[in-house]
Amino acid sequence: MNHIATLIPGDGIGPEVTRPAQQIIKAAGVEIEWESYIAGAEALERQGKTVSDDLLDSIRRNKVALKGPLTTPVGEGFSSANVELRKSLDLYANLRPVKSLPGVRSRYENIDLIVIRENTEDLYSGIEHVVVPGVVESLKIITERASTKIAKFAFELARTEKRKKVAIVHKANIMKLSDGLFLSAARAVGKRYPDVETGDVIVDNACMQLVINPHQYDVLLLENLYGDIISDLAAGLVGGLGLVPGANIGDECAIFEAVHGSAPDIKGQNKANPTAMILATIMMMKYLGEAAAAERIYAALVRVFTERKVFTRDLGGSATTKEFTEAILKEIEAG
Repeated sequence: MNHIATLIPGDGIGPEVTRPAQQIIKAAGVEIEWESYIAGAEALERQGKTVSDDLLDSIRRNKVALKGPLTTPVGEGFSSANVELRKSLDLYANLRPVKSLPGVRSRYENIDLIVIRENTEDLYSGIEHVVVPGVVESLKIITERASTKIAKFAFELARTEKRKKVAIVHKANIMKLSDGLFLSAARAVGKRYPDVETGDVIVDNACMQLVINPHQYDVLLLENLYGDIISDLAAGLVGGLGLVPGANIGDECAIFEAVHGSAPDIKGQNKANPTAMILATIMMMKYLGEAAAAERIYAALVRVFTERKVFTRDLGGSATTKEFTEAILKEIEAG
């Protein structure tokens, strides 16, 4: 089957990790016609906005997109194009599987977590203003509708993936109304899934427990801000953000991405590790119904990691982006 998909190459090393992903998809036997659009800083400079209407229309039309990392200025400048994409397309579910890869040395082995984050509200609503000079107020928005929707997504995924339990992560001991609403909505959904164990944990304790014993968790369900923080913490358990993919999913469309930054310091140096983007393409293949191609790509990636002969520099090796990509392509061809 031929597909049409939207491509956002991204900033910094973005194009350098999206190109290998495109090559690998094709090598796995899946034909995709790509519609490429810029976003973020480059789009703002050239088009006057970080996310163009043409880009949004393309994703709505194609239902699926692959996105490289986009830079967001810290403490100043334009707002996040990533947040704009999620809100404009109602991509309410952020899905990040965190799984150990063979051959990668990390603090833990056999990690297999799924972090599910509500993607459209909480403090990420960006509703803030200066009350008086030196005092800023930022509003935390939690609704029963969004909380129920993300909880249903989490429990449905747990059931589909044959996961045993969902842990609701919150701070309802302090934020009794906002986090209390999220917790009560998620608990109500959990009652409809008796085959999945429902539990909850305060967010600061969850961070500690993940460091002490991450194997006690299966699926983590979180509000937007907590999910952003804990998904990165969880990535550290398996070797870092360069090894973890992500997806932003709505009822109508989805964007698959590498969750690491744009790394402008190594842009154009052929040093970037494309693993996270390759794992994102595997998620994308499954979403498109190309399960066989997804399995082919993952098997090739595992063989390369198991052999430990071709590692990029962030993993202690000396391979370039091109050499690492060629190793995976060779394994796909060998089958």
